[in-house]
Amino acid sequence: MNVAVIGCGGIAKKGHFPNIDKLPNLTLYGVCDVDIERAKDIQKTYNCPKVTDDYKELLMDSQVDSVHICTPNFLHKTIAVEALKAKKHVIVEKPIAITVADAEEIFKTAKENNVYVMSANCFRYVTEATMLKKFMDADMLGEIYYAKVEALRRRGIPPHGVFTSKEKQGGGPLIDICIHVIDMAMYLLGNPKPVAVSGASFAKIGPFEGHATGVRGPWNPKEFEVEDFACGMVRFETGQVMQIETSFAANIEKDKQNVTLLGDKGGAETQPLKVYTEHGGFMTDVTPVLVDKTNFYEVEIKGFYEAIEKGTDTPIKKDEVINVMKIIEGLYKSAERGQEVML
Repeated sequence: MNVAVIGCGGIAKKGHFPNIDKLPNLTLYGVCDVDIERAKDIQKTYNCPKVTDDYKELLMDSQVDSVHICTPNFLHKTIAVEALKAKKHVIVEKPIAITVADAEEIFKTAKENNVYVMSANCFRYVTEATMLKKFMDADMLGEIYYAKVEALRRRGIPPHGVFTSKEKQGGGPLIDICIHVIDMAMYLLGNPKPVAVSGASFAKIGPFEGHATGVRGPWNPKEFEVEDFACGMVRFETGQVMQIETSFAANIEKDKQNVTLLGDKGGAETQPLKVYTEHGGFMTDVTPVLVDKTNFYEVEIKGFYEAIEKGTDTPIKKDEVINVMKIIEGLYKSAERGQEVML
């Protein structure tokens, strides 16, 4: 299949280009970026035939079979819908869209045009998640009643791009980095239906001068329009609950990206992976050793194209994506209104 990539920024360079190049059934045919020189650099690196600064050229090209969308969030829905109407298969970097309604429109358009679309929620494929899922399938944790997700940075406000623009990104760390661990937790829990959320958000560091900047460098406080910390609680139809904490900047000891699960037979954390259980009448900790790390971007992309080839459902399914988006959108609404939101 001939693949076109729209957006040549960090996630495309890290996750998409090298793994499209690695998979034998894929050919990188075209690249697009508003910065044409950046696109030309990719063209030289991967020797792809077509380069442009207008994504519509790629959508009109009959040689293009599929499109990877790696642009800022506010462009995801528009480009995805146009690509799907042009009969291209589409994989969209997370979040698939800024709103639940836009996400629903993307999936509806794919169905109407008989093509595939998938959100690139790659963290469910990290080594720790896949191993923990096997432990859970072996009933090491028993019935899970509580989950906690954390995507926390001490000083990690992105100093480049549009990450601090509310209009262009839809929000801050909740929609940018916490979506990964929310999706991982939902995958491990079996995608329970969220029924209510209660959230709060703050901007206590990002909009103000004089703060230490950390390893990512200085940001522009005058252009900081999103939350720098958010938290919340989700209740599910199953009776399970999920606690959420995320930050671009917070006065904490260190960065953390973790999922915690509590079950009646055992509990677990993903970073580092450890299971807390009982054995022989004693409390026992189980720590895997000598484990090879998964290239989760490769697994994700390979799974998408295998689904197309076999005519099966994509590994990351519509209902899973919509539920994660409902949680994020609900948390933002709850924070704005100052009250719990029913979904």
